[in-house]
Amino acid sequence: MPQKPKKIPLRMCVGCREMKPKASLIRVVRSPEGQVSLDPVGKKPGRGAYVCRDVACLNRAIRQKQLERQLQAALSPETAEALRETLTALQQTAAEDGQHG
Repeated sequence: MPQKPKKIPLRMCVGCREMKPKASLIRVVRSPEGQVSLDPVGKKPGRGAYVCRDVACLNRAIRQKQLERQLQAALSPETAEALRETLTALQQTAAEDGQHG
């Protein structure tokens, strides 16, 4: 019998609303204590939402309050800025890894 092809888990980006492979997105999580942060590994406990690894998508999700709705938590301007800075740093690290690899 032929093997079934492996299903790639898909998630929707809350910024651009496109379905993409889970591995190509980054998870934003609200911890049980109420703290919102990026979860690059995708294993932190708490309520999560997915966004493309693109600051433009993150900005759209923040501006349209999609992250607040999905996480059921208010985002302060400081938290939003921290998310942007973390995502930018992750993008720079990925770009550097790609150059050296």
